Amino acid sequence: MPDAPRKTAKDFDPAVMRLFDQYVHGLIDHRGFLKGTSGLAISAAAATGLLAALAPDFAAAQQVKPDDARLAVGFHEFESSGGYGRGRGYLARPADTAEPLPLVLVVHENRGLNPHIEDIARRLALAGFMAFAPDALFPLGGYPGDEETARVLFQKLDQAKTREDMVAAAGFLAGREGGNGRLGTMGFCYGGTIANFLATRLPELKAAVPFYGSAAPLADVGRIKAELLVVLASDDERINVGWPAYEEALKAAGVTYRMLQPADTLHGFNNDTTPRYSPAAAAEAWGEALALFNRTLRG
Repeated sequence: MPDAPRKTAKDFDPAVMRLFDQYVHGLIDHRGFLKGTSGLAISAAAATGLLAALAPDFAAAQQVKPDDARLAVGFHEFESSGGYGRGRGYLARPADTAEPLPLVLVVHENRGLNPHIEDIARRLALAGFMAFAPDALFPLGGYPGDEETARVLFQKLDQAKTREDMVAAAGFLAGREGGNGRLGTMGFCYGGTIANFLATRLPELKAAVPFYGSAAPLADVGRIKAELLVVLASDDERINVGWPAYEEALKAAGVTYRMLQPADTLHGFNNDTTPRYSPAAAAEAWGEALALFNRTLRG
């Protein structure tokens, strides 16, 4: 019997999707989601089922197997003098190449280094990059294996230290043997916020692709030397409200940037493990990101 087709955002009430976005970003907890759906005349049992249906399906979305013979992958630790002291991440690169590889730091959503982000790193490796995906949760034991526990753990992080860990992760990648020293970054949701932040902290950064992340601190935008591809969803009020001021600051600072905002998309549209995924929009954004990296990171 064939598998049932995967659900998309159109299969859910928009009000449920808004509640889910609040839940994902820690604005409400499990109880808050149930309370919110009760106002939509949805029973607690049905709401629990909705959460299950909206949860990531990592296996179904995996594009590149961890043991793909074309790749060399593994976990590596690094020192972080200004952060938690020591970090860890997942490195993926082509297995057989003598050419120095362009470098991309991949920053996860607010769940830590889950299987989806590892898969993103492998996708970049197949495209000819050396990709490193640090795990912000490593100081708390690492990604715990389930999204709910990860959500709770993430709220316990000291973000000032975590940001320094991300700076240290970029330094670790930039110094890897086999890299060409040209560094870019890509991040999603929380990771998009970090990608914007790293652009203000790393003058050597050549390119940054923040997917639906909060803007960099406006006072620091003048420090950005990287070229930006800012990817936004069309329906994402929480993030999009900050874009006009960010764009004004980018223009004033003379930063080279482009904003991509595919129509009919929700926050998280690139994440192919959840119903918010938009295949056409994700393919467009991914293609544009690779084009930017290929142009700026290959010397």
